[in-house]
Amino acid sequence: MRDDDGNTVQENIGHESAGHAEVGQEEAGLADVGHGGGSPDVEAAEPRDPEAGLATAEYAVATVAAVGFAGLLIAVLKSGVVKGLLEGIISSALSIG
Repeated sequence: MRDDDGNTVQENIGHESAGHAEVGQEEAGLADVGHGGGSPDVEAAEPRDPEAGLATAEYAVATVAAVGFAGLLIAVLKSGVVKGLLEGIISSALSIG
């Protein structure tokens, strides 16, 4: 269906009596909102949050630090001095009784 100006008008048959008449985008003031006046098929770029992704970067840094600390701990625990200390502690704990 077309109006007096030749524009296509959507008709909502059977619902107008219930108060559900559709309003075109031009009438609702929604025509080309967010499109910058360009093609309606092209979305406008939203402004990016400058802090977007920071939490992920913080988790990555913490994970790398934890892996480095774990590697250092393994190296220390495999050393001969620490092995001797741990064996002495375990032997004395098992011999008490």
